[in-house]
Amino acid sequence: MNPEPISYQPIGQVASEFPGYAPSEEMRPRPSRIVLRPEMAAGLLGLEPGQYILVLFHLHRSQTYELRLHPGHNPANPIRGVFATRSQYRPNPIAATLARIVSVADNVVHVTGLDAQDGSPVLDIKPYSPGYDTPTETTGPPP
Repeated sequence: MNPEPISYQPIGQVASEFPGYAPSEEMRPRPSRIVLRPEMAAGLLGLEPGQYILVLFHLHRSQTYELRLHPGHNPANPIRGVFATRSQYRPNPIAATLARIVSVADNVVHVTGLDAQDGSPVLDIKPYSPGYDTPTETTGPPP
């Protein structure tokens, strides 16, 4: 397998009070903003306060990855494969988090629940949809 590289242009970036690593449990309750490039603002039409969105962002400070690791970098947790974890140390440093919209103004979405560092490039925003984001009978019961 010799895939060609894929390139994306960020639609904006995260503005938060976390310039570096912090545990997700600490970041998610704090407010943050998704600041879109001005020409992307029209794409926010229909997003409303209280709505949940799936935010896809680039882990821009991640320099390396581990295929096997202790989740949470806690040696008390058994070693798992990276694809069985939510680790930021991934072959493609892409993260996905559900966030709740507080407000939308111009090209800025104010949210809570986002665990992205300040300056993280935002790749996409999608509305949370139970029809797409909840397991169905065809996907089978959880293990």
